[in-house]
Amino acid sequence: MTSLLRISTLITTLSFSGLAVATDVVHFEGKASNTLPEAVANFSEYNDKLEAVMEGELTPEAMSEVHQLSYTLENAIAKMSKELDSLAETLEEVHLASESADTETVSEQGAAYLETSRELVE
Repeated sequence: MTSLLRISTLITTLSFSGLAVATDVVHFEGKASNTLPEAVANFSEYNDKLEAVMEGELTPEAMSEVHQLSYTLENAIAKMSKELDSLAETLEEVHLASESADTETVSEQGAAYLETSRELVE
């Protein structure tokens, strides 16, 4: 009976200590991506950093680094996603204007589309 009580106490202690570790996660802001070029640069740089960490052993230290890197990557992806949604709307304006031979809209919105799209590729 004493052994059963000790095992039960040990299991309870380990359960609560595991819970403490799981809830003590530190959150970071990550590097900001305020513009599309900044987001693209951060995305590229931090993907390289993530790849380098993942090429090694995924130790607790490496996992912490992955955790920190993910914040900047999430910021970059969020900005790129927002910009790509807007870019798709601009391209749709170009598309519709081309169907109706609206040269003014194609010229204006086409230029806006190309300016933004070129920020994605270098």
